[in-house]
Amino acid sequence: MKNILLPTDFSENSKNAVNFALKFFEGQTCTFYILNSQKPSGYITADVLYGAPGTSVYEGILNDNKKELEKMVQFCESISEKENFSFVPKIDFDNIVDAVNQAVALNKIELIIMGSNGATGAAEVVFGSNTLKVIRNVDCPVIVVPEGYSFEKINSVLLSLNYQYEVSNKSLSVVSEIVKKHEASLKILEIEEENIELATKRNHSEEVFKEIGFERFAIKNIPASIAINAFEQLIPIQLHVMVVERKSFLNRFIFGSETSKISYGSPVPLLVLHE
Repeated sequence: MKNILLPTDFSENSKNAVNFALKFFEGQTCTFYILNSQKPSGYITADVLYGAPGTSVYEGILNDNKKELEKMVQFCESISEKENFSFVPKIDFDNIVDAVNQAVALNKIELIIMGSNGATGAAEVVFGSNTLKVIRNVDCPVIVVPEGYSFEKINSVLLSLNYQYEVSNKSLSVVSEIVKKHEASLKILEIEEENIELATKRNHSEEVFKEIGFERFAIKNIPASIAINAFEQLIPIQLHVMVVERKSFLNRFIFGSETSKISYGSPVPLLVLHE
């Protein structure tokens, strides 16, 4: 049984991410928790005043959202009738990080899938403010689906590794499971940002992936964002996996270094695994 969390604000971008999730898990037994969270500060007085008579303030504010959730559940059920999927609507009167963290803990969530759009600020234009907050503050794997992305069969998976820290078997096993499930090929891109010894850590990943096989590529002295952008243009992939430990590396990877000023905008879904 897979427990998947799908945060939604009912935008086309979030609906596209939901559609991706259903196709990504075809043939598996899954429970999808569709979560809508709302901050009290996001409403104006009129939203409260026009609630149905006899309802509480919270019920008045969230009434429309509950109806939208019901519509989304009905839509998901209609396009996945042949699948062994269950859908659970959840609504939370809280900020996105607290709502997602609570949902992850209460429902034993194994993966979060959400859209990338949501902001226009320079530091958030790549992933959107809410998505970036979840990546940084929720200890759970996250797949970020680019705006307007149409699902493609997962034939090739790219795993980018930065060997400044140890990557756990748990993270590597998540990648192995995805590759096996989709019968995909695995490509490992080693990004060497500093002079470090790779031999021991290479052997570690080789041991985990020896059953499925993989191709290895290496690049050094080039900013991670440039290396990944170039790789994805040269070699077709349908999913990019990134393992992050430190906020500093995540920032350099997504937004570029102070010297390069080049950011990473993934053309394919990005799976972020936390160490």
